[in-house]
Amino acid sequence: MPGPLSGIRVLELGQLIAAPFAARLMAEFGAEVIKVEPPGEGDPLRKWRKMHEGTSLWWYLQSRNKKSIAVNLKSPDGLDVVKQLAKSADVVIENFRPGGLEKLGLGWDVLSALNPNLVMVRISGYGQTGPYRDRPGFGAIGEAMGGIRYTTGSPEAPPARVGVSIGDTLASLHGVMGALMALLRVKMGQGAGQVVDVSLVESVFNVMESLVPEYDLLGEVRTRTGGALPGITPSNTYPTKDGGYVVIAGNSDPIFRRLMTMIGRADLAEDPAFRSNDGRSRQAAMLDGVIGDWSAARTVEEALQALDAADVPAGRIYSVADIVADPHYQAREMILSADLPGGQQVKMPGIVPKLSETPGAVRWQGPALGEHTDSVLGDLGLDAEGIARLREKGAVA
Repeated sequence: MPGPLSGIRVLELGQLIAAPFAARLMAEFGAEVIKVEPPGEGDPLRKWRKMHEGTSLWWYLQSRNKKSIAVNLKSPDGLDVVKQLAKSADVVIENFRPGGLEKLGLGWDVLSALNPNLVMVRISGYGQTGPYRDRPGFGAIGEAMGGIRYTTGSPEAPPARVGVSIGDTLASLHGVMGALMALLRVKMGQGAGQVVDVSLVESVFNVMESLVPEYDLLGEVRTRTGGALPGITPSNTYPTKDGGYVVIAGNSDPIFRRLMTMIGRADLAEDPAFRSNDGRSRQAAMLDGVIGDWSAARTVEEALQALDAADVPAGRIYSVADIVADPHYQAREMILSADLPGGQQVKMPGIVPKLSETPGAVRWQGPALGEHTDSVLGDLGLDAEGIARLREKGAVA
C-alpha cells in the first residue's frame, strides 16, 4: 500500500541526527528520500554507538527506506549532480551551519532558481538569522539554551540531560511539520516553495509551556524539581518497598479524590483546600509525602494493581527490556523484526503515528554507502558510460 507521501521526492543533505531523522520520518510514509553522503566514510552516524559488523545499529534505524548516493561536494561535477536532483525534488533537508550550502554553491538562491516549487528545510543551532547564526550548535546546546536542561534533574544536583538526543529530535519534528505545511501550499497551488528555518534552540524552547509568562508576570524562574511536575499536583515518582518506583498522575480533581480515597485518606479527598489544583500545589510536599508513604509499603506490582482498580493513571518506569517484552507495544506493532546484512534478525522500533488508511512502512534498513548511486544517476538520464566518467573524475563513488 503506498504511503501518504508517495510521489514526494526528498533530497537529504544532512548528517548525524536532526536532518536525517526528519528525512527518515518522511521516508517511512512513502517519500522517496535520496541521501547524499560523502564518498569514503559516509555519514558519521554509520560509526556511532553500538555496531553490527562494522556499521552502527542506529544507522540501520535512522536511514531505513532511504537511498544512498555517494557524491563528492567538492567536485564541480558532484555539485552538478546535486543540482540536477534538486530540480526534480519536492523537499531538500539540510543541517549545515548557516552559509555552508552557500559556500558550496548550493544555497537557496541557486536551488530555488532551478526549482521554484522547492521547499528547503534548514535545521541549524540558532537559525538562519540573528547574532548567533554563525555559531556551531549541536542538540546539547539547543537543550541548554532552550530551557529544558535548567528544569531537568534533582534540585540538589547540576542540571541533567535527557538520555537521548531530544534537542535534535524536537528540531526534526518541527522540520517535518514545516515541510508538510510548505508542501501543502505548493500542492494546492497557493504559492511557490519556501525556506523552513528550524533552530535547535527554538525547537526546545517551543515545548517549554508557560515558562516565559510565569517569569514575566510573576517573576517565577522554573527550575529542577526531580520527578515532580511543578504546579501540577500530585504528579510525581514514588518509591516502593521492593526498591522500584511508580509514576502517579493524580492531578485532575476527580482523579485526586479517587486516589486519596483509595489510599485511605478520604479526609484529604473531601478537604475543600484540595478541591482544585492550585490548592493542592500549595501543599505539594505534604501530599507527595502521604502518597509516598502509601507506595513505600507496597511492591510496584501491588501499587499498580491498586491504582488501576481505582482508575488512577500510573505506571512503572520502563527499561528497554520492559518495552520489548510489553504486550501493548507488541499489539501496536511498535517492535518490528528487521533483517541486517548477513541475515541477522534484530528488533527495531515501529512507526509513529498510526494512519488507518495509508500507514507508514519499513521497506528496507539503512543502505550501504552509495548503494543507490547508479540507479539514482540512471534516473537522471545517465548511462553506464556517463556514470563511469563521473567516477573517474571523483565526482561520485
